[in-house]
Order: sequence, then structure tokens, then C-alpha cells
Amino acid sequence: MNQNNLASGIKYFLDGVNLLKHPKLRSFLIIPILINTIVFFLITGAFFHYFDQLLNYLLGWLPDFLEFLAWIAITVLGVLIAVFYGYCFSAITNIIAAPFYGILAERTEEIASDVEIPDETLSQLIPRTIGRELTKLWYFLWRSLIVFILSFVPVIGPALAIIWAIWSMAIQYSDYAADNHQTPFSVFRSLLRQRLWSTLGFGGVVILCLMIPIINILVMPAAVIGGTLFWANELRELRS
Repeated sequence: MNQNNLASGIKYFLDGVNLLKHPKLRSFLIIPILINTIVFFLITGAFFHYFDQLLNYLLGWLPDFLEFLAWIAITVLGVLIAVFYGYCFSAITNIIAAPFYGILAERTEEIASDVEIPDETLSQLIPRTIGRELTKLWYFLWRSLIVFILSFVPVIGPALAIIWAIWSMAIQYSDYAADNHQTPFSVFRSLLRQRLWSTLGFGGVVILCLMIPIINILVMPAAVIGGTLFWANELRELRS
């Protein structure tokens, strides 16, 4: 497979979708999908409930002489909220389902490259994976706050928010395999920068699909599988 281009990054995710039905992975999808479904109904209900209120509040700040720009404001706000929705949905479910995604990444890598990863008990896996999720959460949190503030800057702000969301999703879903190999988080981010185009292709298609209600329930396990394929085909070789 060609490396370090947008198409290869997208293909990793599509291959992840196809592998959802692999018989060796099915049993590891039940709990993550159940968690995703519960969080989906909670998050989606809250977003639909508050969207109109937020929209009316923000548009109330628009001066009368700029009312003709309302449709632009609505479009930009809609895109930002859709990205934020996908981002929140991903962040919450990933913390809860992290141990199960770690196992899913292990099994995927064994299928993709015949690499056997030493088995870990849940008592070993849970603290390690949740600790890694908290490390990622801290990395994402204050940067996301800065990006959110800058997102209100015309043109540049929304573009920056979308790029940040793409980068975040690439980190989130290809990191499970990296964590299974005890790769330090800072080293892992360096590997992604060395494969920037594949990273952007992978993260871009993931955030796009996470913005689609109902479909996003299956997007995350597919992204974990796709991120593991990304690791196995491009990132793992850089670490050695």
C-alpha cells in the first residue's frame, strides 16, 4: 500500500469498516457498541435540545444591518456544532470503552500482521488504558479550549477548528495500538507528524463519519480497527 497520502489514510478507515464483520473480532465489538449506543442517545438528545437555544442566542448578537449574513452564520455555526458533537461523542465513549478498544486493537494487529501481543488481564488493561485516555484528555482539553475561542474568528477560526478535530481523531484512534506497544505518547505524536498526510486522511474521514447520527455508533470500533491498520502499516516501522 502507498504510504503517507490522504487516500491511504482514508483506506485504513474503510478497511476497518470491512473488518467489523471479521469472525475473530465480532465478540470484541459487543460491549463497545453497547456503550456507544447508550452515550449516543444521551449526547444526541442533549445537542438537539440545546441547539435552537444556542443558535437564537448567538444570532441575537448579530446587528440588524448585518442580518443578511445570518445564513452564513447559521452555516458556520452548524458545522462547528456538528464537529463539536462528534468530538464530544468520541471523547466520552472512549474513556468508558478504552479497555475494550485496547483488546480490539490487539486482535486487529494479530490479524493484520501476525504479530502476537502478550495477553493482559482486565485488571492490568483497565488502569493502563484509562491512564492513557486521561493523558490524551489533558492533551486535548486546554488546546481544544484555545481552538474553541479562536473558532469565532471569521474564516481562519472554523478552518482551525476542523483541522484540530481531524488531528485529534487521528491521535485518538491510532493510539490504542501504540499504547499496546508501550509507545510514549509524545513519541507517538511524533510518528504521526512523520506520516502527516495519512494522518489527515484518516482523521478527516473519522470526524466526518462521527458527525452522522446513528452511523457514529459503529464508527468508533471501525476507527480503532482502521487506526490499528495505520499503525501496523506505517507507524510501527518508524518506531524501530
